[in-house]
Amino acid sequence: MQKLKKAITRFLIKNDLEKGVQQNKAILIWEQTVGKKIAKKTDPEKVEFGVLTVKTESPAWRQELVFKKQEIIDKLNAELGKNTIKEIRFV
Repeated sequence: MQKLKKAITRFLIKNDLEKGVQQNKAILIWEQTVGKKIAKKTDPEKVEFGVLTVKTESPAWRQELVFKKQEIIDKLNAELGKNTIKEIRFV
């Protein structure tokens, strides 16, 4: 199993795909990063060029999350192990 993991990792790095995989992992870890309360009010939609787009339930939630944006970016990047997410756009 380790050989397969190494082979896949080498393939991703060689083909410059590793960054895209890491970026999209941010969507998968969204709920554990922000917690259930925020996760219920939001929907992470996509990541392009380091920008995570998150749909919010209402303008009030959007405003609340703008204040927490840097904290969320820091938590995501700590979990991803890199400076993968550079910005979050709440819509």
